[in-house]
Amino acid sequence: MRILLDESVPRALGFLILGHFVRTAQTAGFAGLFNGELLAAMKLAEYDALITFDQNLPYQQNNNLPVAILVLVAPNNRVETALKFAPLILDALVNLNLGQLLKLGLTTD
Repeated sequence: MRILLDESVPRALGFLILGHFVRTAQTAGFAGLFNGELLAAMKLAEYDALITFDQNLPYQQNNNLPVAILVLVAPNNRVETALKFAPLILDALVNLNLGQLLKLGLTTD
């Protein structure tokens, strides 16, 4: 699967998403694009999914998403926090479909 990490996601997370092609918005040339522009650019570049911490993104888009979106729900987007999502992301990618929006949250231990 071709995955893009939004600007809000630390790039270190990409190294833990094994078995997938992962790029950051910056390295893909999408830095600074607004959400609708970003999703359109992703579709043209044939990405399958976006991973973001942007809680507002689902409310800013219509129901016809050109890619799947994984929204990471956490109190912050620090590297330590982002890395904890790796197992959840890998599990979610197994059954993720184009156009699907999925929110992933961490359980408190």
